[in-house]
Amino acid sequence: MSSLSLQDFQNQVSDLLLRHRSLLDVMSKNGQSSASLNRAVVKAVTDCGCIEIHASQQTFEPELDLASSKDVVGTHVSGHLCENCREIISTELGRNMFYMSALCNLLEINMDEVVQEESKKCSTLGLFNMS
Repeated sequence: MSSLSLQDFQNQVSDLLLRHRSLLDVMSKNGQSSASLNRAVVKAVTDCGCIEIHASQQTFEPELDLASSKDVVGTHVSGHLCENCREIISTELGRNMFYMSALCNLLEINMDEVVQEESKKCSTLGLFNMS
């Protein structure tokens, strides 16, 4: 089975989006889906406990080059998502992508082009990409 392209997904969302055709509705649903995604990650920490957050100041060692610094800087996350939390977070990510695609559709922006342009920036800026 071939992989679904962003354009295919964007077309599918366009075909399915009936109720929320208003840009304002889609923007508010996108914000709501982002909040739900954040909440699902928080619940993985506070309710399930499958992952933990141990946050502190990120320190950089001046003698390391930038590429080596990636290995020193932490994510603040320890543990791994359990299957239940992974499924919930994946669902919320999908919903978030749905509304992002809907925004692109309403604003006539091609998601494939957005990803290609961002990839070019990442390639050009490398470690200096501060998005």
